[in-house]
Amino acid sequence: MTRSGHRLISGFDNSGRLLKLKLSEIANIAEVIGAIAIVISLIYVGIQVTESTRAVRSTTASETVAAISAWYANLGGNLQASQVFLDGISNPESLSREEKAQFIYLTHGLLLQYQYAFYLSQEQTLDVELQESLTNTILGVKEQPGFIMYWQQRREVFAPSFRTYVDGLMTDGVTNTNLEQLYQLRDPD
Repeated sequence: MTRSGHRLISGFDNSGRLLKLKLSEIANIAEVIGAIAIVISLIYVGIQVTESTRAVRSTTASETVAAISAWYANLGGNLQASQVFLDGISNPESLSREEKAQFIYLTHGLLLQYQYAFYLSQEQTLDVELQESLTNTILGVKEQPGFIMYWQQRREVFAPSFRTYVDGLMTDGVTNTNLEQLYQLRDPD
């Protein structure tokens, strides 16, 4: 103990010299070491959160693309459904009551997937560019009578923010003319 009442800790350094530290000095050193350890831990947690976020975004993108791809594969793999969809897009009045219902169901299934992609991009779980590449296919059908009929009939069942987004595509988006031949009216057989 020192005259001031501080406890001394003695030890030897590498050269054999006697070192004397007050207990309060040792506590200060331990506090600095503890603070450094906390900073290192926080950096590690930050890296883990970033990697986890990337993994979630990657999985979300994969699942979203897979769901929309499955819709297209199912439609393309069924000649009758494909014909109903193509006729429904270009000339919905040519469809029977049952075919019109099937067209609405097919289109609604796709638009629900688009809304989900839009929602995920809004919460920043899905990259906006990917969401736009998916939903911009609307630009290929926005002027088709069947899509116009569908959107007028079903618009209100979608979330307000998605309605605004689709309305914007329909009024301000440049029509994708690459799909014109696909949606031309069918020659009667």
